[in-house]
Amino acid sequence: MTLTPTLARILGPIEAKLLNKERLTPEDGLLLYQEAPLTWLKEQASKIREEKHGGEAYYNRNIHFEPTNLCVYACKFCAFYRPPKSTAEQGAWDYSFEDLKNKLDQYPAGTLTEIHVTGGVHPDRGVEYAEALCAFIKAARPELHLKAFTAVEIAYFAKKSRLSLRETLEQLKQAGLDSIPGGGAEIFDPEVRRVIAGGKAPAHAWLEVHETAHQLGLFSNATMLYGHVETYAHRIDHMLRLREVQDRTGGFKSFIPLRYRNESNALSRLQEVSPEEDLRNYAVARLFLDNIPHLKAYWAMLGLDLATEALDFGVDDLDGTVDDTTRIYSMAGGPTHPAASVGLLEKAISSKGRIPVERDSKYRKQAKSC
Repeated sequence: MTLTPTLARILGPIEAKLLNKERLTPEDGLLLYQEAPLTWLKEQASKIREEKHGGEAYYNRNIHFEPTNLCVYACKFCAFYRPPKSTAEQGAWDYSFEDLKNKLDQYPAGTLTEIHVTGGVHPDRGVEYAEALCAFIKAARPELHLKAFTAVEIAYFAKKSRLSLRETLEQLKQAGLDSIPGGGAEIFDPEVRRVIAGGKAPAHAWLEVHETAHQLGLFSNATMLYGHVETYAHRIDHMLRLREVQDRTGGFKSFIPLRYRNESNALSRLQEVSPEEDLRNYAVARLFLDNIPHLKAYWAMLGLDLATEALDFGVDDLDGTVDDTTRIYSMAGGPTHPAASVGLLEKAISSKGRIPVERDSKYRKQAKSC
């Protein structure tokens, strides 16, 4: 794209930095959000994606398990949450290990590679419950990669059981935990966090959980909830803090921007951002987060069509099959029954001229089954 003289003066130095593999500053990041044409961002983010991943784009075969939506935290953006005393008639659930076994039995060996476990922060559960859940899953399906518990859940387990974060993570790893999902990050700025997330674990606790996990040999993902009351400066601050942790540990595999959805929550007065803003956010993230290898468009939040479009804006991963096993976003206005076959994901990736690659949770390529 040919820039106007004014835009060339603003964006030319940033383009030169990208060409020379120089790190962007927070000021550069703000300019990308505020001034860069979407077409230009698309071009720049696509170059970086191609340098990192060539023509490949990834997916996996996964399901979610959400043990409970009873939660001690009443985040204003959350349609999933129910107060701890809620009943089934009020939309609450609290699944047993037997319920989980019944779910796992629906998937024969070889049909899944990962189970993703997150849920509400139950008031009565410490690390002992989390250990038992990990051990149960590993005994039932030892071949599955167990990605479980947000940093917010882990911080609560530690507090409830009167353990340090390191002790908690060591015990979970011993019980079978393989990696940590990126949820609960929201926006790190404390003022924004107070507005949208109440008493939830603060930013420094979220970051400490992940950094400690990385030190113990557990990798993780990172998220950012955007499109509510935050500013572009808050988004850049959030990504900067992630970039700094990644410089120290290298433990983040993927960054996953999560769009705020406005149904059935205390912030429903807010309008959702436009698809163009979603794409801008992906492109800026790809350019600013130079040290996190993968950028994921979580289609169960965004919808498969828009997630597929994001493959042209720096994204290299569409997440997985999911198979209608998560309600966190469907309760807030996302796809009602999020499920995608391998064929559907491969077709979406191919439609953008990419090479579909099935991966495991470590982004290792999986051999095609006959």
